Amino acid sequence: MATLLKNVTNCIWQAFNSLDTDDTGTVVKSKLKVLTANIGILLDLYSVEKGLEHYRSTTTLNFQHYKYYLLREVFLSLPNILSLPVLQGFESNIDETCWIICKKDFISKCKVLPEDCMYKLFRVFCFLSELIVDPERPNRFQVIMDTSEVGLVASQIVTSLGNDWDQSGFEELIGNANGFQFGTFLTLLEKRYLADVDRAGLVEALNAVTNTFIDDIIKKGVLLKRGYLLPTLREYWFVLKPCQLLYYKNEEEKEQCGSITLDPRCWVDSNLQRIMLHTTERTFELATKDHRSRLQWLSALKLAISYSAGTEGYQRTLLRRRQKRRKAELQEKHRRSSIIHDMDVQLQAEKQARAAMEIQAKELKVASEKHVEELECLLEEETQAKRDEEIVRNLQARVLREEWEKREELERLQEEHILLLEQEREKRKEFEIKQREKENQLIEAQQRLIELEAEKQRLDDELTRAQKKISVSEKAVASITIVEPAETLNIKPQVKVRRTMSFIPSTKERPIHFYK
Repeated sequence: MATLLKNVTNCIWQAFNSLDTDDTGTVVKSKLKVLTANIGILLDLYSVEKGLEHYRSTTTLNFQHYKYYLLREVFLSLPNILSLPVLQGFESNIDETCWIICKKDFISKCKVLPEDCMYKLFRVFCFLSELIVDPERPNRFQVIMDTSEVGLVASQIVTSLGNDWDQSGFEELIGNANGFQFGTFLTLLEKRYLADVDRAGLVEALNAVTNTFIDDIIKKGVLLKRGYLLPTLREYWFVLKPCQLLYYKNEEEKEQCGSITLDPRCWVDSNLQRIMLHTTERTFELATKDHRSRLQWLSALKLAISYSAGTEGYQRTLLRRRQKRRKAELQEKHRRSSIIHDMDVQLQAEKQARAAMEIQAKELKVASEKHVEELECLLEEETQAKRDEEIVRNLQARVLREEWEKREELERLQEEHILLLEQEREKRKEFEIKQREKENQLIEAQQRLIELEAEKQRLDDELTRAQKKISVSEKAVASITIVEPAETLNIKPQVKVRRTMSFIPSTKERPIHFYK
């Protein structure tokens, strides 16, 4: 399943980079076999590492080749549709395995953060980061967290610790940096925000961050729930996720009392200061202590239901939107920079032309003292040149506007093309599903034909045996004799009587004598 590989690519790169001890961008296949086997076991796939020996003729693989092998031999073996909780479970197991491999590179550098807290930050970092090409080494990759995502995580940690977030101070601290690697990210948090924090507060703050980004928790809080057997309202601590609503005895979340599965067929409404959650199984009646909380929970439940059918989850969807927005802003920035550069070039050319014209004007001024008529002619030519320059400027402005309109039209056509490609992919998936169904029906029909042929053969064998038995019976009946006393019948004894042919099978071969 390509979606799962896309979600865990960053953590797999961290493990791959840790195995690259020579910093060559490649790892020997023997090490990759161990990593591949562990990933396969986590996904309930076995012996997936054996193909590495025959994959490419080299003894080492770079990350791009290794990622392609994982896609073809491991992740495409999974079902195409997996529920969001199953995907999150796979992601958690793979993150833990990759952390075991690469944690030695970071534990020795951190003095404040314990290992369990570093692992939580590792998962958050891999979740929010992007795999990009190393600008200094084009054949290598890097996992970088954008500075806006770093600020988002740091602000949540700071506010969870009860402090005020200083956005201007953070921007001044990062300067012109575009992103951070995991080691730099840990150093920033450790030196700047977590230096004087006790362990309990640190664990609580990182748990809040993990709940938000990794566990995909949309909302937590106290609700009253009406029981099924005892129709009374009882207070529980509820935890809302895109696919389920869990409730516990208290906010420690150690003793789970139950869960409510959410899917697109569910809906929620409000009735008499109550929240009515309608599922495919039954309707749950919930209540809050005030009107504001009820509105918040209504909005949160509708949001969770809307994301229950997807495979990305709420936080990952928000992350994709932020990444798309950053890419669009970067493209717009580059476009504006290009336009500004072109305008600067034109301005420099105009300045040079103006300087040349000024020099020429000075020369004309000196010569005008001697030749007044020539000066007037030259002044007229200069005026005409300025007019021509204005015309050229107007033409350039119009060309720039036309170029901008063409660019917008091209972007619109590109979006339409992408939409058509998505529709074509959906049709292709439907065609593949129908083709598999027809193939299954053909296999079943072939199996049924084989069974009918076997049944026909069995019936033919039985018919042959029955005919043989009838033939034996006819021969036995032909030899049957009936014996009666000579005095009673007044005939000679031992007279053979031929019976009519019968289809009654006989189990004895010797003749049977009947006596009256």
